[in-house]
Amino acid sequence: MKNQYYIDRSLKSLWNPCTQMKIQQAQSIIPIRRGDGVWLFDYDDKKYLDAISSWWVNLFGHNQSEIKKYITDQLDLVEHVMLAGLTHEPAIQLSEKLSNLTSLSHAFYGSDGSNAIEIAIKMSVHYWKNKGQPTKNKIIYLENSYHGETLGALSVTDIKLFRKNYASLIKKNNPIKTPDWRYADKGETAESYALRCIQDLERYLEDHHQYIAAFILEPLVQCATGMGMYHSIYLAKARELCTQYHIHLIDDEIAVGFGRTGKMFAFEHANIKPDFICLSKGLTGGYLPLSAVLTTDNVYSAFYEDKIEKGFLHSHSYTGNPLACSAALGTLNYFENHDVINQNHKTSAYISERMKTFSILPISNLRNIGMIWAFDLEGVTKKTLKKISTKAIDRGLLIRPIGHTIYFMPPYIINHDEVDFMIDTAFEVIHSSI
Repeated sequence: MKNQYYIDRSLKSLWNPCTQMKIQQAQSIIPIRRGDGVWLFDYDDKKYLDAISSWWVNLFGHNQSEIKKYITDQLDLVEHVMLAGLTHEPAIQLSEKLSNLTSLSHAFYGSDGSNAIEIAIKMSVHYWKNKGQPTKNKIIYLENSYHGETLGALSVTDIKLFRKNYASLIKKNNPIKTPDWRYADKGETAESYALRCIQDLERYLEDHHQYIAAFILEPLVQCATGMGMYHSIYLAKARELCTQYHIHLIDDEIAVGFGRTGKMFAFEHANIKPDFICLSKGLTGGYLPLSAVLTTDNVYSAFYEDKIEKGFLHSHSYTGNPLACSAALGTLNYFENHDVINQNHKTSAYISERMKTFSILPISNLRNIGMIWAFDLEGVTKKTLKKISTKAIDRGLLIRPIGHTIYFMPPYIINHDEVDFMIDTAFEVIHSSI
């Protein structure tokens, strides 16, 4: 078998992310040779339906010709130039398009989601220093939030597994009660629970607003904690409080932006405008690493000074890489030329209808927004959860449970037959395992 050859080589040389390698070595890994649409193929040509969009990045399927053409056309011009003191058409055009989509004025580029979070929180704290308020240097964030794994991002991430080994390196910031409706009291609606959580936020801001630079949140879905979802009224009220107390609202749309929640951006559900929006993952459709932070004219102008130390000097070698920006332009072009959001609504309705078959399983908190579905398997051991994911992979369905949560976040182009395979296979492996 060809697979084993690549598995052996990989285990001898590659350190996989978010992986305990000793466990991985015992269980083996899947070597992927190619992709096509929602499918991934290994070296023995077995195919797997990518039900998690390759860590939520792949919007329009693997090997998508329209996005690839943007990248290959740019290859004939220039592959990379530094963006300090230089500029280029892909970065200019992408910035213009993102500004039009978000109603924010300037784009600053990074390489990945964590990098975008670093940029946004540094920019916020630096803004207040430039404005003569250096004591406004704390960031507040939601309980159970995940914003990345670099040190600044970890300071606003509330998942112990990622934080505890680096506690001595992490700046202390403060978590705020999560509006995730799974924590609501019995009989309490998602909306009423969100409003109760807003009261906690308001009390905290009353006492501490003079020290707070920004409030960062994942709008509507806390993905890495198990797809925790909450009512959009929380976003609307949080925006009001941040405005009232002169605090930046940082909108982390890295996982949920670009149509994933049923609108182009999740903040649109609350009809608000954040001070910063962080984008990555779906920004390039999953083709090349890129992130962007967009902010307001007000923030930009606070750095527009004669003194160099008042400028925002954050930089990376590959900031605004022309190939990555071209991939992003290909992604946005796909949105412009196809009725993506409306088609997603139809696909979502079909998947939600098919998900009703899960009602006979011992699951809880079945939830959905846009092109995200999740449910919890309460009282199930880690061994059983591993059995479920292994059985699914054996039958050609790639899932990756988060704790006791199983979720689907497939590429938007998934068709009805592929949906049926995803739902039926998941149902069968869960039913046979618990």
